[in-house]
Amino acid sequence: CKPEPPGPAPQPARPGKCPESPFPAAALPQSIPFHGRATHTARRRSRTRRRRAAAPAPSTAALADRVEDCYASIARRRRTTGPRHAPLEDRDWIVADLHMHTSWSHDCSIDVDDLLDHAEARGLGAIAVTDHNVLGGALEAVERARGRRLIVIPGEEVKTAGQGEVIGLFLREEIPRGMSFGETVDAIRAQGGLVYLPHPFDRLHAIPDPATLHRHLAEIDVLEVYNARLLFEAYNDEALRFARKYNLVAGAGSDAHVLAGVGTGAVRLRRFDGPEEFLVSLHEAEVLRRPKSLVYLQGLKWVAQAK
Repeated sequence: CKPEPPGPAPQPARPGKCPESPFPAAALPQSIPFHGRATHTARRRSRTRRRRAAAPAPSTAALADRVEDCYASIARRRRTTGPRHAPLEDRDWIVADLHMHTSWSHDCSIDVDDLLDHAEARGLGAIAVTDHNVLGGALEAVERARGRRLIVIPGEEVKTAGQGEVIGLFLREEIPRGMSFGETVDAIRAQGGLVYLPHPFDRLHAIPDPATLHRHLAEIDVLEVYNARLLFEAYNDEALRFARKYNLVAGAGSDAHVLAGVGTGAVRLRRFDGPEEFLVSLHEAEVLRRPKSLVYLQGLKWVAQAK
């Protein structure tokens, strides 16, 4: 038998061209036509949803454990910087009444010396003398208090032009009444004083309207959240909510016009020296409410005025 002639020698693949596959074309995966891709994606998502639905849901306890582990991991990465110390923590605690009057006010008959003696007898460590539209009483109190442990903050309760009253604390010069709310605030700040807004929601007296109050919100250093002479406690509660909403420093005072009223509204804070330390200390202060009968206090005021 004659041997079969050898077949043609395999040709090398041309550069840039893939050799033919040894598998039949039917066995190769086919690409998805463009018009069928959306259907394919929808089927894949449907299968994923069915698998997720069939999987057992984690229990609430398991989720809680995972969250706790996560927070524990974060806490382990937290840097420790040593114990934190509160500012002025080495100072003693005092009680301060931040709003009161002397005989320099037209509606008060308290002598300055009597006020200082009574404040110390009541256990106060600081007072703010805030007479109506005059600074003389506060400056006199500062001079008479030299040599005492009692701190006297010179202040003035200034009547604005139709927008209530503004108290300036740590003043050096008297501020005239009758200016706009903004001008009064500027005059207080111009001499390094602090802006203290008294009884901001007492609608039985003139108060700033909402637009004025919000326009000058950033310039208010202290908001009085408790005034012991307000007829309706709801006005104090409203001031407290407002201070918390806008993160304002809270203050409190008796607004005393008779000696019996001194200390009925106050704050407990660390002893301070100057306006800067006062604000720092006031941030951690506790508001003290020590109300007395308004009928009794108002009766004493009328008797004193009659004399």
